[in-house]
Amino acid sequence: MNRIMYVGEHPKIYNVRMHKHDHWEVVYCTAGEGTFRFEEQPSITYSAGETVVIPPRMAHANSSTEGFANIHIMLDSPSFPFQDAFRVADEDGSLAHAFAQVRLYHMSDRKRHELVLASLGELIASYIVVFRSNVEFSQPVAQIRASIMENFDRSDYQLDEFIRTLPFHYDYLRKLFKKEVGLSPLEYLTDVRMKTAERLLTLWAAGYTIAEIAEMCGFDNALYFSRVFKKYYGCAPSQFMKDKAGVYSNVPDRTELET
Repeated sequence: MNRIMYVGEHPKIYNVRMHKHDHWEVVYCTAGEGTFRFEEQPSITYSAGETVVIPPRMAHANSSTEGFANIHIMLDSPSFPFQDAFRVADEDGSLAHAFAQVRLYHMSDRKRHELVLASLGELIASYIVVFRSNVEFSQPVAQIRASIMENFDRSDYQLDEFIRTLPFHYDYLRKLFKKEVGLSPLEYLTDVRMKTAERLLTLWAAGYTIAEIAEMCGFDNALYFSRVFKKYYGCAPSQFMKDKAGVYSNVPDRTELET
């Protein structure tokens, strides 16, 4: 998750022809400005200090009349709840610093520098989700998101019923939600539940059974939870837990942290 697969840098250039990648591409503009053109969605203009995030296998081209420079990376399976390309502003310089560190450690000959790169991949993905989430949503979309965040852990939560209580046509709300968030309401609910399960399985697995984690994520059937989780992450929750247990074997448990 969020592993940096490739790091590249463009000095001042004017055009990159139409192409696509197998991984998410994250492009941080260091100078100039330009426009990304896509075959499947409207163009995105950008300037220095902004980042453009492009999904896998989405054809795109980059052009500018005055030229641009950037640092670009490929991320393997980032935890992005988005489906379309988008632009995010670097609100406080955090992305600029993170990309500068990526450039430094990508070229480094220090032993085990890949550990820092792994952490930077997680950091950049987290910044993007946070900065993207700060975008203002329309009132009905904000209401749906708030309802999901408040109730996702309830197995009896009826998302469709809540949406139908709002004073708008149901299909209109579904389309509006997907336009602003990048996922349908149901996809967003499932994504929130899966991300919660991932966190529980990653750090606190020793304290819970799979059935208990399923219940905390809004599933009343552990088998169905396992099927959905496997579809998302490519392995059963039990295997995911075992894999993460090895990675975090040196992290102190909660009782050690409290003493």
